[in-house]
Amino acid sequence: MLQRDDSGVSESFDLDSLTVGDRLRLFNFTQRDDRVAYLWVLRAMNVLRAVHQLQVHPDDVANALKELAIAHDEVPSAADLNLRAMLDNLSSDNEQVLYRVEDAARCGNLAAYRNRQSVYQFTEIGYRVYCAVEEVIGSRVQDANLSRLVFADILADFKALAAANRSGDQDEVYRKLARLDNVLEDMTQRAARFYLTLNDVARTTDVSPETFLRYKHALLAHMSEFTTELERYAPRLAEAVYEVEDSGVETLLERAAAVDERPMMRPAARLEDWRRRWMGLRQWFLADGPGETKAAQLQGATRTAISGVIALLRQVTESRRGGVSRTTQLRHLAAWAAAAPDEQAANALVSAAFDLRSVRHLSGAHDDDDQISPRATWWDAPGVEISISLFRHGKRPAPGGPQPVRTRRGAHARLREQQLADRAADREAATDLLDHGPHDRVLSEAETRAVLKLLTRALQARTVVAGQLRSGTGSSDVMTLRLVPNERGSQLRTETGTLHLPGFALEITPHGALRRRRTEKP
Repeated sequence: MLQRDDSGVSESFDLDSLTVGDRLRLFNFTQRDDRVAYLWVLRAMNVLRAVHQLQVHPDDVANALKELAIAHDEVPSAADLNLRAMLDNLSSDNEQVLYRVEDAARCGNLAAYRNRQSVYQFTEIGYRVYCAVEEVIGSRVQDANLSRLVFADILADFKALAAANRSGDQDEVYRKLARLDNVLEDMTQRAARFYLTLNDVARTTDVSPETFLRYKHALLAHMSEFTTELERYAPRLAEAVYEVEDSGVETLLERAAAVDERPMMRPAARLEDWRRRWMGLRQWFLADGPGETKAAQLQGATRTAISGVIALLRQVTESRRGGVSRTTQLRHLAAWAAAAPDEQAANALVSAAFDLRSVRHLSGAHDDDDQISPRATWWDAPGVEISISLFRHGKRPAPGGPQPVRTRRGAHARLREQQLADRAADREAATDLLDHGPHDRVLSEAETRAVLKLLTRALQARTVVAGQLRSGTGSSDVMTLRLVPNERGSQLRTETGTLHLPGFALEITPHGALRRRRTEKP
């Protein structure tokens, strides 16, 4: 709900599966057994990158690890690591976090030249992978917050943007528009992270309610102040957006794209990118249709979170007032299980406490197993209907008496009539072919259908001698179609086109009793 339309996440959805798979393989080093050592190697390379040393030798990485070991005790010793092999793994085709090149300038003699003198550097996407891992490792719950002081800066930037657009100051237009884009993107990320953290805190209050009770007042005050500031600034920010639009949006975007310093993008692509960003900024405070603005959605989410925190506070307070909370109950149960005389008694105690028993009498199969993925968990899979007798008494219901057979005579009669009509039409078309022949005229649709049926049968029953088709015959109860080898070939004209038969002539003759009747008739 709070994700911006112009965020980079939506652009990743357009990548094909091969590209996505290649980029996910960049995180393979986090799955290795010595992944912590790999992380320290990348941290050492980041230290060298910070001093503008892009291409590093394994000896440089070893020296950087020694410097990190002075401040951190967890840094592995460079002597215990095979740095060259680790760097080669990070630069392999499967990971490609690093890029390896051979540096001949380091060779002072022939022996050094014969040895490998590889230097390594971060790839652009590899450095982003390292930063993502560091961000996940260094994330803290205490950092989650909603910034209420940013609304005044956003309002001032919108007013300055309108003034710069009227005066024609391209540099100021670019600076203010880029600042607004970054500020709103940061506010979106902050809000998303804050509500996720709040959900985690609410989910874990059964284990440690003291943490929630310690910060409940500060949490409620923080969310209340944020929603108050947002409600106060929302109409003023909407007026500021209208003021920017009155100054000329297209001119604004053209000026921002002209000053944009991304040389690898064409001017048209830069203009389209800034147009997309402006639409994302506008949707924050102005609604295009009947839906709400993103600011209103954020305000609604904050109010819902406040109500959830108050309800949770009431629940925690009532549980502590009674003297027995879920935490106390679980601790007593754990003490009883630990004091059990043997493992069987402990299992029986825990099974009785959590009502763990066999439910085989409630088992059942889904009507269509093909609709359920074999990878679906028990929780995500759809439910199976269970009869009342099986649920209450453990007995499957009786199948009951046989149901009457449905004859559907009317449907059968209609199908029979349709079948007779189709056969009569086919016989009439075959009779017309016998009377007028298939050549030197345009065949009707029914005649074409009759010829194609017999032609299919003739090709299926064809006779092949020495790799060549000698003959083929297809028959019905009215006529017989033969394929006779002919150098000139033949062709049939139909209502939809011309059917060519190269190397064969088409002959149609009466079949069976119809032939005898036609012979006796003269």
